Amino acid sequence: MTQSTASFSMRSVALAAFLPAALFAVGEGAIIPIIPVASDSLGASLALSAFVAALILVGELVGDIPSGWLVARTGERPAMIGASLVAVVGLVVCLVAPNVAVLSVGIFLVGLATAVFALARHAFMTTFVPPEIRARALSSLGGVFRFGYFVGPFLSAGVIRLTGSTQSAFWIDIVACLAAAAVLVLVKDPGAELRERTLRDPAAPLSTGEVEVKRESEGLFPTLWRYRGLLVKLGSGAALIGAMRSGRQVILPLWAVSIGIGSSETALIIGIAGAIDFGLFYTSGWIMDRWGRMWSAMPCMVGLGISYLVLSVTHALPANVTWFIGVAMFMSLANGVGSGILMTLGSDLADKDDPAPFLGAWRFTGDFGSAAAPLVISGLTALVSISLASGVMGVLGFIGAAILLRYVPRYAPHRPRKAAALS
Repeated sequence: MTQSTASFSMRSVALAAFLPAALFAVGEGAIIPIIPVASDSLGASLALSAFVAALILVGELVGDIPSGWLVARTGERPAMIGASLVAVVGLVVCLVAPNVAVLSVGIFLVGLATAVFALARHAFMTTFVPPEIRARALSSLGGVFRFGYFVGPFLSAGVIRLTGSTQSAFWIDIVACLAAAAVLVLVKDPGAELRERTLRDPAAPLSTGEVEVKRESEGLFPTLWRYRGLLVKLGSGAALIGAMRSGRQVILPLWAVSIGIGSSETALIIGIAGAIDFGLFYTSGWIMDRWGRMWSAMPCMVGLGISYLVLSVTHALPANVTWFIGVAMFMSLANGVGSGILMTLGSDLADKDDPAPFLGAWRFTGDFGSAAAPLVISGLTALVSISLASGVMGVLGFIGAAILLRYVPRYAPHRPRKAAALS
């Protein structure tokens, strides 16, 4: 494929893939920092607020199971539109929730919708982006996601400051999801001709992306069993990477509630931290290609582990707000250095002739850790304290680093490229 053809292909899917993804990510980035604050305003305890915040990730984990079948059944683009509308329903429930139980239902629905949207988005890129430029396109898509998590909290901070209501942040996500659905409806579908053929002939083959996500989903549990040795060893490290990352999304806003920081200030701090994370997504890939996966994974896990441990001893300090801000920034630095590590390891480990089943199992393993960590934080906060919960997460970070140090060189050894390829 020539460069001009590649450029044309990228242009043809940019609006249909990147813009809806950016809008969806901005909306989700706007609500994640304020979920514990919204729970607290409805009378939830600190531990219950952590549990409610965890439900968006639990919803994503549950949604991973049927989403491949759903995307294959409806198509990538209709699935993204439907997921955006389901998210709007969940957000309206959150907006009008009279109590924590109703808020929990809304947050869970948003998580389910996020799983379907993410998988449909991946299938869309697999189908319509040529293999020659797919890695760059998927890397750019990851950057779009981080861009949303950078911009969203700033929008929340501004809207909350203007309205004086924490719940007003849900309106940002509602508008963002509706805008994403509108773009998907209005922008020309690169797969329109394929979709027309499929509707005329139900026996027509699925698109490349639809086949991939369908096989990922249908073969999930047999694949988990088939690769149980690898998934118990290196997969446990992947699960802990997911846990450390998702844990920060819960513990930072929860910590802000516990030390009395306002909702708009919390969103602003997390937004600034998101800028650091966003700025490092390309650097992480360069590090992995230049020196190997370990040079990204280890600083990420050790840095996150240190962050949790430092946070755990600062709750009662006079300068606890200053410490909180510093830890939030350092957490984002550590997380940014590890951008793309799970997807990269998954690609390294998957069968090159038949990658889909393993990639589905690998993603599920990481998502399991992502969903479990906030529940651990919630339980430990309820039983003991948020400080102990943070300390335990810090220890898990070092355990994860040790697992990765043991098994990444065995299963995904680095093969240096020629100097010319790295320049």
